[in-house]
Amino acid sequence: MNLQRIKSLTEILPKNSGRDVYGHVAVRHQGGRHKRFYRMIDWKRDKDNVDARVVTIEYDPNRSSEIALLQYRDGEKRYIIAPVGLRLGQAIKSGDTAPLVAGNSMQLARMPIGTVVHNVEIKPGRGAQMIRSAGSMAMVLAKEGGLVQLKLPSGEIRVFDEKCRATIGQIGNVEWANRVIGKAGRSRNMGIRPSVRGVAQNPRSHPHGGGEGRSGIGLPSPKSPWGKHTLGKKTRKRKKYSDRFILQRR
Repeated sequence: MNLQRIKSLTEILPKNSGRDVYGHVAVRHQGGRHKRFYRMIDWKRDKDNVDARVVTIEYDPNRSSEIALLQYRDGEKRYIIAPVGLRLGQAIKSGDTAPLVAGNSMQLARMPIGTVVHNVEIKPGRGAQMIRSAGSMAMVLAKEGGLVQLKLPSGEIRVFDEKCRATIGQIGNVEWANRVIGKAGRSRNMGIRPSVRGVAQNPRSHPHGGGEGRSGIGLPSPKSPWGKHTLGKKTRKRKKYSDRFILQRR
């Protein structure tokens, strides 16, 4: 682990405690976290055909996965997401000449069927937007007519342009989902404030509140603090560009 952070690749992460630009609480149960520095990750991996080596593998407080610091042959340093099996001193490369080794980045067109990938672009050149959390991976299922089918962690099968980049391998820190927070103070250090049940509040604060003694949530269905029905309510927004590439829903 490298305790000396790279100043050119880090910046202070401002606190907003779930407030919007007007100072109103837009997201509840946030606030009071520890001071953090944001590590700027190289999502595009556009430094093609330049050899690099892994200098450090570090903890990142801003994401579930670990990150690796690459030093390129010309002296430039960049952070990437650390995949399973990445070792200190390992050679890393991106572009058409990169071998099929975990941590290397290239276009989906170069990857054979069955390849495990992460950090997948939705649009070519935009940078990785999918498969970025600890333990996540997608698999190349098929190729046809300039398109590549990937099976995502949710089980959804989606089509991508073959020019979209992805990184080979599964993201490391696989056991992250099994972690135990252990105490309330650690949640507060992460910026997670307590969540109070609706039935424990008074009727002015929540539709489930009030009543003599313990009371249920009432009929016809559970409600949000703002009186909206929540049981079976779909919250996904339709995305005109993205939805047409889904072949099989999860």
